[in-house]
Amino acid sequence: MKLDMHCEMILDEYREGLPVFERIRSVVIDTLRQRLDDNHLTVAGLEGRIKTEKSLTGKLELKGYKYRTLDDITDIVGVRIITFFSDEVDIISALVEQLFEIDWENSVDKRKMLEIDRFGYMSLHYICRIPTALYNDPSMPQLNTVRFELQMRSALQHVWANMQHDTGYKSDVEIPVEHQRSLNRLAGILELADEQFSRIRKEINDYRRNVQSLVASGNFDEVPLNGDTFRSYCELRPFKRLADKIATINQAELYEDSLMPYYNVLVHMGMKTIGDIERMRNECSESAYQLALIQLAGTGLDIVAYSVTLQNLCIAKILKQGFGEAGLTRMFSAIYGESAYNAQRAARIYEQAKKINMI
Repeated sequence: MKLDMHCEMILDEYREGLPVFERIRSVVIDTLRQRLDDNHLTVAGLEGRIKTEKSLTGKLELKGYKYRTLDDITDIVGVRIITFFSDEVDIISALVEQLFEIDWENSVDKRKMLEIDRFGYMSLHYICRIPTALYNDPSMPQLNTVRFELQMRSALQHVWANMQHDTGYKSDVEIPVEHQRSLNRLAGILELADEQFSRIRKEINDYRRNVQSLVASGNFDEVPLNGDTFRSYCELRPFKRLADKIATINQAELYEDSLMPYYNVLVHMGMKTIGDIERMRNECSESAYQLALIQLAGTGLDIVAYSVTLQNLCIAKILKQGFGEAGLTRMFSAIYGESAYNAQRAARIYEQAKKINMI
């Protein structure tokens, strides 16, 4: 189909404007990426494209009569943000509204569609302009007048939209009723999954906030020991006083390493709550310090790892419980992995513990 003169003029506008479109795409992508980083937001995808001449020609063939000029076509530049969770779309959209001028009259929230087969189209579509306050180039004033389309959707919505495209679901060919019904059912399942992922994430985040609040309250006997509670407990730096005391033995510098490798050790030692760790700290701190005196005496070490505090506390507790060298070997294997050296290390520590009457 041959385009009329009016549509050919729009195509000429498009060709002349390509440098502007490319700059808009670049500015929008770079701006969004920076703002997402600033707000510690991670997305599944951030992509932009310039509508191809072939695609624009097809659009003009179908409905070129609708457009007076190229400015009436708002998706020449298209940017898409793909979030991991559906509820993040609203968070991202709030950032977008702060950055760009939104053409509300031509923007649309397709998430409000209620039909079961519309899941793949449930994007939030904003038609935007770049404000001069955000980016301005006097040599290219069109940067602040040309509109672009910004789509925001979840990863599952994006996958479904692509599946629909690949299966020809959006084509003019009529799909048999049984296949259309199957696709509609699948759309419903994916929409439910999208909602449930967001719900579960919110509940997990609420749980973690509650855990942090419980740990911070100091009611440690009420806090069950698990990975999250132990991490929150470690953030309180409960062994700092003991670590400083050990470091002064050699006037050493304290090296901050992670205590998380000791989580499984504590569980295997039978600890059920954070309160159990606190009791070990109170009961075994002096033994842990005395053991460090023997370990560091005469070594000249000028760097001491923070984790030596919890390691020595665990050693003292294991020996007080009567598990001996075998218990120490199991502890070192849990921390460092299976190795013949673990038994040798356990034997050496056992002999050191004898000298300070820990056994």
